[in-house]
Amino acid sequence: VFGVALVNDWSARGIQAGEYQPLGPFLGKSFATTLAAWVTPLDALAACRVPGPAQDPEPLPYLSLGEDWGLALDLEVALRPAGGTGEETVSRTSFAGLYWCMPQQVAHLTVNGAHLAVGDLLASGTVSGPVRGSEGSLIELTRNGAELLAVAGVERTFLEDGDEVVLRGRATVDEGVTRTLGEARGRIVPAP
Repeated sequence: VFGVALVNDWSARGIQAGEYQPLGPFLGKSFATTLAAWVTPLDALAACRVPGPAQDPEPLPYLSLGEDWGLALDLEVALRPAGGTGEETVSRTSFAGLYWCMPQQVAHLTVNGAHLAVGDLLASGTVSGPVRGSEGSLIELTRNGAELLAVAGVERTFLEDGDEVVLRGRATVDEGVTRTLGEARGRIVPAP
């Protein structure tokens, strides 16, 4: 793994809900992808390495780690709803709480012979925290649409045409020194 970048693998919930039982999220997850403008090398984030969360049950031997691979990266999700008064942060979480770390994800992906090549993009999946306000997706924030989310003067349960989603990340690498991971910004446009 060379480095990290912010990725939003958008979900088309109207499609995904109809296909994920029993097939899984195929077409609903191939809806769109937004990628931040740059990759931050892991070497630049060495001071951010922390122990990951306890794994219970203990992972299989090929997934065991000999060192800390959690990354203390502060992440946030902002929403600029169409017709709203501006942009508002709706979630804050940390990458440090990710249950499966990058080396484990790579090991699991390749253990059956899947090939990886230089330049391949692997996304961690949604990063959500354990408390309200740390959910990594709108479907989690709204409890699958059951609770309205008030943001920038409008209410949302799901994204609508014209809504803009922004992922941001930063890492404290030394006292008073922060590295930004940039942002992954995308807007929902109406179907042609």
